[in-house]
Amino acid sequence: MPEMPEVHALADDLAERMVGHAIARFDVLTFSALKTFDPPATAVIGLEVRDVTHFGKFLDVDLGDLHVVVHLAKAGWMRWYDVLPTARNRVIAARIGLDDGSGVQLTEAGTKKSLSISVVRNPLDVERVATLGPDPLDDAFTVERFAEVLAAAGKAQIKGVLRDQARIAGIGNAYSDEILHAAKMSPFKPAAMPPEDVERLYDAMRTTLADAIRRSQGLHMADLKGEKKAGMRVHGRTGEACPVCGDTIRQVRFADNSLQYCPTCQTGGKPLADRALSRLGITL
Repeated sequence: MPEMPEVHALADDLAERMVGHAIARFDVLTFSALKTFDPPATAVIGLEVRDVTHFGKFLDVDLGDLHVVVHLAKAGWMRWYDVLPTARNRVIAARIGLDDGSGVQLTEAGTKKSLSISVVRNPLDVERVATLGPDPLDDAFTVERFAEVLAAAGKAQIKGVLRDQARIAGIGNAYSDEILHAAKMSPFKPAAMPPEDVERLYDAMRTTLADAIRRSQGLHMADLKGEKKAGMRVHGRTGEACPVCGDTIRQVRFADNSLQYCPTCQTGGKPLADRALSRLGITL
């Protein structure tokens, strides 16, 4: 799933390619992807792209009076074409074509279709945008404000709090693993924590996300997935050596995802129970 650093880079890449061009085609090929009906999708035809920005994980194509807001969800992605194709297949959710024949194709792999496209007059008309928490890299999101967010979450596990878009925007499964590793903190630690732990986690969050954005700066969308994977220290690296201490990176699996962590760096050397294996009576 693309998270805030990748969506930030996608917005920059699209802005460079699209701003100043008019929308010539807007083809929604997966009916379930379009979440709005007023204004109609056809209303964007002929409008000039003024900017492409983002709110957390949501891309916003600014057309002046209208906005196309896209959430790529778990399995969505984008591909740019200098000449936008017309062929159809089941992974293509939509196409946005420009007046010079170029454009972007939105795809979604798998059978669970969660990618969403909204045509709205204001991005805040999209409920999930309107209810987003603060941007973790916004200067206004101070360590004091972060402490308030954690205190309000109480005994909730910190991994889930970091991923809760209504509390903090843009952090998903991958970067929450990376942030907690950088902070040397268990993913199951309660969110309400001492001030020194809040400061350590805040610094790890800001540094991890800022570094990811810097690595992605200037990359085209075709290169972003590879850059994200290469930049991960623990996420997706089960069985590999921790780059900090050399211990073996372990994972905890859930119904539809998993988390990765280093026992030495994060849990005092104690492996966490893998929920999936525990149900089978297997321990690691």
